[in-house]
Amino acid sequence: MTGSTVAVTRPLPDPGVAPLEAAGLRVVANREDRVLAPDELIALVAGADALVCTISDRIDATVLDAAPGLRIVANVAVGFDNVDVALARSRGVEVTTTPDVLTEATADLTWTLLLAAARRLGEGERLVRSGRWEGWAPTQLLGQPVWGRRLGIVGLGAIGRAVARRACAFGMPVAYCNRRRLAPELEAELGVTHLALDDLFATSDVVSLHAPLTAASHHLVDARRLSLMKPTAVLVNTARGPLVDEDALARALDDRRIFAAGLDVFEHEPSVHPALLGRDDVVLAPHLGSATVAARSAMVELCIDNVVEVLAGRPARTPAPG
Repeated sequence: MTGSTVAVTRPLPDPGVAPLEAAGLRVVANREDRVLAPDELIALVAGADALVCTISDRIDATVLDAAPGLRIVANVAVGFDNVDVALARSRGVEVTTTPDVLTEATADLTWTLLLAAARRLGEGERLVRSGRWEGWAPTQLLGQPVWGRRLGIVGLGAIGRAVARRACAFGMPVAYCNRRRLAPELEAELGVTHLALDDLFATSDVVSLHAPLTAASHHLVDARRLSLMKPTAVLVNTARGPLVDEDALARALDDRRIFAAGLDVFEHEPSVHPALLGRDDVVLAPHLGSATVAARSAMVELCIDNVVEVLAGRPARTPAPG
C-alpha cells in the first residue's frame, strides 16, 4: 500500500487528507473548492490507485479509462448515482459510500425545511430583514399546522426512519412507501403505516422524499403525483434533486395545488429552476443535508478507512449496494 497514489477531487473537512499521508500514501488533490472540469478530473486521476470524489464528480468510462490501475472510488456521500458502479466493478474497481454517519444530520435538516416551509419562515425572515415589517397582524403569514398532521415518507431507509422517529414529538402519524415493505415488528416499532405511493401522496399533509435516485425514481414527483396532493400539503426533498420534476413543481405552486415546498437538492445542481428562485412558497437550501462538523468529518474518516482497507488488500467497510 505504501507509495500508492490517491486522487482527491475537492478540499475535505478535518481530518482532511492527513490520515492518508500518515498511512504512507501519496496524495494528489484539487486544492480549489470547486468542481473540476472533465479534462481536469481526467488529469487528476491519471495513474491513481484510489479516487476520493464527491457527488458533483461524474465518474464514468472516460474517468475510469484514465486510471487503469484504479482500485477504489470512495464517494463522499451516502448516494452513488454519480458513479457508474456496474462499470467500475466490472473492471475490478470497488465503489464505496458513507452511509449512517450523516443520517441524523440529514434528518435534522429535513425537519428544518418541513417546519420552515409549513410556517412560512423564509418569508418572515426576509420581511424582518427588509425593514418593512410593521408589527404583528392577525392575518400575517398564516402557515399550515404541523402538529397532528400526517407525514408521508417516500423511502424508509436509515434517513427516512430517523425522520419518522422525530415525528413522534410532533404527534404526527407516519405513512411510508418503500421498495420493500418493512417487517410488521419494525413497522410497529417505528409506528408507521405502509401505503401505496399514490395513496401516500393523496392523504399526507407533508411528503418527505428519502428515496435513492434510479432510472425508476427519476421524476417520481411529476405533475400527476403533485395533482394528487392536498392544496394544504408541503413537499420536502433532501434526497436527490431529479426525484422531482421542478417544472411541474413550479406549475403546481402557481396553481396552488400544493401549499409549499422545502428543497435541499435540485435537478441540475448548482442551477435551480428559475421559476422556483423568486417564490416565497419555496424554501431553498444549498445541499446542506450532511453539513455539520461532526457528520462531514465522519464522512471523510469513513472514506479514508475504505481507501486504506482496499489498498491494503482487505474488503471495503461500506461498499456501495449493488
